[in-house]
Amino acid sequence: MRACSYAVMRPPGPSGLRPQAPSAIMVALSLPESLFQQTMLSKGPRTAAASVRSLPSAVSSSRYGPPLGSARQPPSALQPVRQTRTRHTPVVLATAQRRGFASIVGPEASSQTEANDMPLEARRPLFDKILIANRGEIACRVIRTAKKLGIRSVAVYSEADADALHVQMADEAYCIGPAASSESYLRMDKIIDVCRKSGAQAVHPGYGFLSENADFAEQLAQAGIVFIGPPASAIVSMGSKSESKTIMANARVPVVPGYHGPNQDPVFLAEQASRIGYPVLIKAVHGGGGKGMRTVHSPADFADALASAQREASKAFGRTEVLVENWIERPRHVEVQVFADSQGGCVSLWERDCSVQRRNQKIIEEAPAPGLSPELRADLSAKAIAAAKAVGYVGAGTVEFIFDNDTQHFYFMEMNTRLQVEHPVTEMITGLDLVEWQLEVAAGNRLPLTQAAIPLVGHAFEARIYAENPRNGFLPDSGRLLYLSTPTPSTIFAPPVTPRTPTDPDAALMPILSAETTLHVKPSVRLEQGFPEGADIGVFYDPMIAKLVVHARDRPEALRVLRAALEEYRVAGLSTNVAFLRQLAGNDNFIRGEVETGFIQKHFDELFPRVEDPRPEALAQAALFVVLSDLPSVGSSTTPWATMGARRFGGDLSEQVVTLQIHNEDNANSTEATTTPVHVQVLPDGRFNVTVHTPSGTHAFPNTVARLVEHGRVVESTIAGAKTRTTVVRQRAPATSTGTPGSTSAAQRLHVFPGGSSAKHTLVLPAPAWVASLAGDVASAVGRGVLRAPMPSMVVEVKVAPGDRVEPGVAVVVLESMKTETILRAAVSGVVRAVGCAKGEMVEEGRVVVEIAEDDAPEGQ
Repeated sequence: MRACSYAVMRPPGPSGLRPQAPSAIMVALSLPESLFQQTMLSKGPRTAAASVRSLPSAVSSSRYGPPLGSARQPPSALQPVRQTRTRHTPVVLATAQRRGFASIVGPEASSQTEANDMPLEARRPLFDKILIANRGEIACRVIRTAKKLGIRSVAVYSEADADALHVQMADEAYCIGPAASSESYLRMDKIIDVCRKSGAQAVHPGYGFLSENADFAEQLAQAGIVFIGPPASAIVSMGSKSESKTIMANARVPVVPGYHGPNQDPVFLAEQASRIGYPVLIKAVHGGGGKGMRTVHSPADFADALASAQREASKAFGRTEVLVENWIERPRHVEVQVFADSQGGCVSLWERDCSVQRRNQKIIEEAPAPGLSPELRADLSAKAIAAAKAVGYVGAGTVEFIFDNDTQHFYFMEMNTRLQVEHPVTEMITGLDLVEWQLEVAAGNRLPLTQAAIPLVGHAFEARIYAENPRNGFLPDSGRLLYLSTPTPSTIFAPPVTPRTPTDPDAALMPILSAETTLHVKPSVRLEQGFPEGADIGVFYDPMIAKLVVHARDRPEALRVLRAALEEYRVAGLSTNVAFLRQLAGNDNFIRGEVETGFIQKHFDELFPRVEDPRPEALAQAALFVVLSDLPSVGSSTTPWATMGARRFGGDLSEQVVTLQIHNEDNANSTEATTTPVHVQVLPDGRFNVTVHTPSGTHAFPNTVARLVEHGRVVESTIAGAKTRTTVVRQRAPATSTGTPGSTSAAQRLHVFPGGSSAKHTLVLPAPAWVASLAGDVASAVGRGVLRAPMPSMVVEVKVAPGDRVEPGVAVVVLESMKTETILRAAVSGVVRAVGCAKGEMVEEGRVVVEIAEDDAPEGQ
């Protein structure tokens, strides 16, 4: 078992009382780890102490009830949310928000009693202990709500996640197997065994893994454990994309033309694809998240795409069934959040737009969807509610629709029988805690609000922070989070929102979006994070690092807040999509709400502009970082990475030449690095003369004052008359690195974040000549016939052997990284000379996996 606690000392309050014991304060304020840990994650331990001083004012906000000593709300305001479960709430804060519901105050309170008309003595208590059968940020998200409610949490983890954040946050944690999800997070027997050992009464599945597995729900029920999700029958009906489409078609809801039947013979499916007409979409019947999905444009590509989709689906969901349907050219992805209880209540929590996607996965979501008329919003919500009721749905679910931009028609796509990754945007516009709603419904209680009372206030965005390389086809990346600095979150849960009180019963599905209702909305930033600085992002799981969520009075203001927050998000150690998200949030077409699932391809040139080289000032500061870092050991030769050691002249002056190579780690097509020598003279008075030699000319910065601060990570300098603070993170070469010609694997990198700018530059300190020569001795031939692993991966399949003849476009190796398959194809005609990998082997980025002797290639190549 593992447990973790954080002490937050609170200064004397207005009454002059001394601080309580840390544990008592954390329980009383429902902040066991949440806000404190968010501060630790965003600022790091060095600056967390200063940030914690602001906790009392944040804690006194309405999210956690009235300030201590203030007047409490009238009893009528609390009536809809009363229940006899004080053992779960050691210190009761008398507010409706304390239980995560929308704020119910004044005369509106009486209109909400319909949703909670269950007598006080009939209300069922929540669970004492729950197990979270997941990892990463969603596991942390569920644990935060559990702690807020006084519910103990149990984490499960694989060997690769032994030091993960969700393991540290939970009250108990149990290892359930090796890194492979098939041996850990997908092992129902091991998870149920942990429930028995720990005494967990219920299981929250999160999303992915077993969240939409009917067998798991049934096995839990047989073991007497509550599944915090829908009944198994609903998972079977709506979790199956083919069956759900049949249900919707019977309900006269339009569905996308295609084959949704049980015949999975590859030849038959290919015939159906030809009947439907290309392009077609192959989609896994079970699961979601873009896994097991392929777009196919010609019959020649169908077989490989089908096999790849089935393999990916099998690993992600344990099932291989697929459907084939027509591919709509200019679709929007609009989905409706529904919630139902076991008493027959079912509501819509409004829609989200998730149109901007890459690799069939969402990258940014917003609520409400831009440009929808009130009538269309009501129609979508009504059909989503009907779909949920048709299968006796219980809990949180999402009904997804495809909206055709060309015809303005919408089609049912699928229903996800779980909590979605993007649920925070719905929470922000409604003021609700959907995880808490899940716990209420799973305990057997009614929905907290009726449809007519559910608010829709302001606009929210969620940006997913991924470890991936957008300029290399968004391929996932892995490695260590060497440096992580994020915007400071202003909230942990959704700020409360006053419920609606519509006078017209027919207007329950048509909330009024007016300026008057949003005047009081203050911009807020929320961070759902599962990995702190220093964590390793491996190749076994999804590459999502965190979710950045913002809320404001309207869409333009929410976008402004999102752009500002992304400016503060900085990561070093692996590639991320942060720079791409900044570009996307500032794109004029996106600002106008002209979204579609092909948005990235349509506006590719605007979203991927030429990457500017660092300014001479930034290069000067990087060189100063190297000199200042080595200054205490000048003369001791502790580093070989500067191409020229320090030289002293008469004991009064020393000079060092730092050679920097400008390496754009986001540019997969970069073949040559720009080499920039920087001369740094250390003057007798401690100042520096810095001269930067760039292709555009020589830039001199005399008499520069500079020093290292913040534990040697920040160069504070006065350069060219301007005082700046530049963060520089040194990434040392791997101990096992040998390198190849043209690669930088045997060199150190400097990740430079210039002060006052959102830019990030990666510079290389090239290895000494003798190290580079060693790499050249073991390097293989280079050319178009050499195929390398584009990222750390596991080899799924090797399709060729030495001596095989291949043509351009032929698949030769299939790799998998972070649950995503990548097919490497021959670029030339020729004969396979060598295969440098085997099925099941882990290969590092840059490994030569196949060499092809190109036809008519020059001898020796």
